[in-house]
Amino acid sequence: MTLEEQIRNCRKQAGISQEKMAELIGVSRQAITKWENGTGTPDITNLVAIAELFQISLDELLMNEKREKKQSEYLYVSTTEYDIDGIKSYDIKLGSAYTVMICSSEGEKIKISLFSNIIKELQRDYKIKLDDVKNRIDVELQRLNGATETDAKESMVIQIDIPQKYIDRLEVAVNAKRLELMDVECKSIEFDGKVAEVCLKGCKSIVDINCNLDMSVEVMSHEGAIEINQISAISKVKVPMNFVFRAKKKGIGTAIYYEEHSERVEAFSLEDADNYIELNGMKSELYITREEA
Repeated sequence: MTLEEQIRNCRKQAGISQEKMAELIGVSRQAITKWENGTGTPDITNLVAIAELFQISLDELLMNEKREKKQSEYLYVSTTEYDIDGIKSYDIKLGSAYTVMICSSEGEKIKISLFSNIIKELQRDYKIKLDDVKNRIDVELQRLNGATETDAKESMVIQIDIPQKYIDRLEVAVNAKRLELMDVECKSIEFDGKVAEVCLKGCKSIVDINCNLDMSVEVMSHEGAIEINQISAISKVKVPMNFVFRAKKKGIGTAIYYEEHSERVEAFSLEDADNYIELNGMKSELYITREEA
């Protein structure tokens, strides 16, 4: 979805006309028309105003635009596609990468795209092995011809698009700087490996994160559980101001603290919320912070 489509969809979902939207953010109706048909682009001030009007973050407003442009931004691209014929669990093993994005999609195919500006022989040296075993799809990134984990970790971006109607469960193993999970609805998502940053947007699932690094988790929007399992780590979960959740800690020597505007505050979790954030493990601390979108 492009930026113009995102603006148009947000306006229609809010049930307001172009004239009303223009009035609310202080521009002309003609400006709204240009933004929605792609003949004009809002500047940063207007982008902020649009995000505030529709109660979404600026990143959320621009997220799909970034995804649409992703392929054209890289010099080297390798893509693998495979037809899915029913509901499956997915076991994804990727080794090392710089960024991994897992997104839901329409249609019938799983699509795995590798991107890099550094690895010239991307198509030759990195291959996707895909096995369809009964109700499970195994995805493995293989390295050939002496290709290294180091090169992949420093410069490879991986995007995996999975048909939403065919997702049962996800298991993901990777060592990466950043993991993004976007618009995935399924029974559970389990992550194993090392990651410094996690972003959750529009997912409906139990998300189970097993990582012993200090970690930052940004929750743009989410329905379900976020379970963090760590040993001797200090991590942070950032949630929107309107995110309603309960928190619980398990394990030995674990602690949960709360922050607003970088200052310690009293707990703002609720006891009866459907969403929950859980810290489990040993000798680990979790800081839950909330800020305005």
